Amino acid sequence: MVELCSLFSGSSGNASFVKAGNTNILVDCGESGAHMEEALKKIGVAPDALDCIFITHEHTDHIKGAGILSRRYNLPIYATVGTWQSMISKIGKVASDNIRYIKGGVPFGAFDAIVTPFETPHDSCESVGFTIEHNGRKASVATDIGVMNKTVYENIKHSDIVLLESNHDVDMLLKGPYSPELKRRVRSSLGHLSNDDCALTCAHLLEQGVKHILLGHLSLDNNTPSVAYNATEEALVMKGARIGHDITLEVASRYTPSAKYTVR
Repeated sequence: MVELCSLFSGSSGNASFVKAGNTNILVDCGESGAHMEEALKKIGVAPDALDCIFITHEHTDHIKGAGILSRRYNLPIYATVGTWQSMISKIGKVASDNIRYIKGGVPFGAFDAIVTPFETPHDSCESVGFTIEHNGRKASVATDIGVMNKTVYENIKHSDIVLLESNHDVDMLLKGPYSPELKRRVRSSLGHLSNDDCALTCAHLLEQGVKHILLGHLSLDNNTPSVAYNATEEALVMKGARIGHDITLEVASRYTPSAKYTVR
């Protein structure tokens, strides 16, 4: 059994709860400790029931509460060497036993879960996404990706549940308030995935048996939930999918937990 719920998703903070068998995992921890605890309680998870934290990369909206929760609940934090080197000064002291190093493309076991971190194209140091498996079921988290490349797609394609970035509408970005430099950064191969690229990916994932898709990390200035949803909905319907029957589709909220998606 695997279960996935987005707790927060966006530039103000990112965190997802994943359950694999009896293992309770946070993927990213980008809100304050108090906000993280509050969000977990909203979905019926006691913070002291967590087993570990996985970090995708060192940007503040992914690590803000990681040190706090690790210290408070004695939680191991799994991250790449590059991510650890970049974030350790930002999250405060972490017990040596709770510093766990991982490498993109190298699976590892975490309690009941089989986890594969996969390299992601983003302007950070050794960023990764994660697939988390238990008894043949699989959930994936893939956000902060500048482009959908073969590595990312091959890792997430046979998932049951996917949290995938749908960051911006290209036209809104180009006409919006960002500086030219920031617009180039967002659109670059090390920036963020657009609605159109996300929608195309989701159409392919439908053919690979994905049952639940959560659209995440929406830009506050260059996207809206309805614009992101409509782009992917159109791509799925064009493939013949019946939303809510063949596949579920939801936009992860910036501030509140999503539905819990469970496959057994």
